[in-house]
Amino acid sequence: MVVPEGLKYTKEHEWIKVEGNVATVGITDFAQGELGDIVFVELPKVGQTLKQMQAFGTIEAVKAVSEMFAPVSGSVREVNTNLEADSSVINKDPYGAGWMIKIENFPAGEISALLDAATYKKLLED
Repeated sequence: MVVPEGLKYTKEHEWIKVEGNVATVGITDFAQGELGDIVFVELPKVGQTLKQMQAFGTIEAVKAVSEMFAPVSGSVREVNTNLEADSSVINKDPYGAGWMIKIENFPAGEISALLDAATYKKLLED
């Protein structure tokens, strides 16, 4: 199971990568592995306002449907429209091509409250 350094994580298994004033969000390798074959993703609309730890969409796999939670508050700047045609890319590349949304206008303090890679790995071991 891959847990890249340099990202932040939620206890609900989302990851976030901050680049300047834009944060890219997806689900972790652990989450995609637990879900199994992902067949559909429902994402928010561009411009939608999110609140930290509020559900922003759903992910449907062969064996389960789960909500995804926003790691930070802010506005949806972009959604990964490639997932509409092939959501299985999340299984293949959860930290790359399988990203879900990009958020802007987020409070910096919310980032520091998230888990670093080492803390997230410990969470998975418990």
